[in-house]
Amino acid sequence: MAKPIVAIVGRPNVGKSTFFNKMAGRRVSIVNDMPGVTRDRIYVDVEWCGYNFTMVDTGGIELKSEDQMWRHIRRQAELAVDIADVILFFVDGKSGIMADDYDVAHMLRCTNKPVVLAVNKVDGKDDSVIHDFWALNLGEPMPISAEQSLGLGDLLDAVCSNFERNDADAEEETLKIAIVGKPNSGKSSLTNRLLGYERVIVSNIAGTTRDAIDTPFEYEGRKCVLIDTAGIRKKSKVEEDVEYYSVIRSISAIRRADIVLVVVDSMEMLSEQDIRICGLVHDAGKPSVLVMNKWDLIEKDTYTVNRFSEKLKTDLKFMTYLKTVFISALTGKRVNTVLDTAMQAYENASRRIPTGVLNDVIGDAIAVNEPPTHNGRRLKIFYSSQPSTNPPTFVIFVNDGKLMHFSYRRYIENSLRKAFDFSGTPIKIVVRSKDEDKQ
Repeated sequence: MAKPIVAIVGRPNVGKSTFFNKMAGRRVSIVNDMPGVTRDRIYVDVEWCGYNFTMVDTGGIELKSEDQMWRHIRRQAELAVDIADVILFFVDGKSGIMADDYDVAHMLRCTNKPVVLAVNKVDGKDDSVIHDFWALNLGEPMPISAEQSLGLGDLLDAVCSNFERNDADAEEETLKIAIVGKPNSGKSSLTNRLLGYERVIVSNIAGTTRDAIDTPFEYEGRKCVLIDTAGIRKKSKVEEDVEYYSVIRSISAIRRADIVLVVVDSMEMLSEQDIRICGLVHDAGKPSVLVMNKWDLIEKDTYTVNRFSEKLKTDLKFMTYLKTVFISALTGKRVNTVLDTAMQAYENASRRIPTGVLNDVIGDAIAVNEPPTHNGRRLKIFYSSQPSTNPPTFVIFVNDGKLMHFSYRRYIENSLRKAFDFSGTPIKIVVRSKDEDKQ
């Protein structure tokens, strides 16, 4: 299921970035660059005491400034708060409460979301300074020192106390299906068609706090949620900050989703923007379906589908696993194949291969194409396992991970795909050396 989102906010120079970088540099966390966004990395995936969540860093908030840069930063922070499940509010324990702290605290109270108050730069044992921060009316102030890594465990415990654990036995899994794409590609028409299809039971819930429309429904007895999103525009057609927020909104929907439908206007084939959106989905490790909409408007002959399919393989060569459907949301033609294909992609992403079978397949691949040598040393593959799914993740233990060339890694992936149906989903291969260091 999708990870909760924690937004880190506060006025400038309170140590938010120090904390964020501390989290990003720890072994429990992985920093991800957001594809296509020409900004600093702002997402970090964190694991703490069995909880997995995503932290979003923001710039310092200057609510009263009318400077264009500060307006941009403020909008970025507001968006982060908008998509967040929990808000981590940083203040400066050395400087004490400032007028801007009261203003930001008031803004956060209006969100009606859980807020954890972190009083940073409390380096000594005397934490009496934190008592003043009760005046912000945001609950118990928590003293920390991001620089010295003091109090971070208690702070993360407080953040995680706002999460709900998923009890697989008590709660039936609900599949989240995100629909993303450029404006005017037909996303809304497809959404209406899918929700109006005769096998679907619809219950509309609009206007959620994630700036998207989440609609619960049932498909062939399975509980699902359809996430409709705003289109991602070309930078040349909108202001840079608007494009930036659109990308973040789509990333948020993609990260929440279990399956992603990428809707493309067949009349335009694949634009750079479409390829960019596909890249977001691929990098997020989500099973996906490429929905070529407006297929009824294409002049066709016997070979049209084949020509389109070959062109897609060329333009999306980093997604050779992609499942594609050709539909018309306007007329309803072949729309009934969309959810069936999406479910197949999700099932493939959830596929788990028995360890013995996995090692047999990789062993056969090695016998056919022996690992190459480098500087007189040959790569040796000892053992493989699959620790997780969604996406299917395979760990390969070798003598020296540095000897695993990207081309041989790709060969192993292709061998796995030939042996098992992983169409519609990326797969992840992790190489570990004898000393278990990740490469």
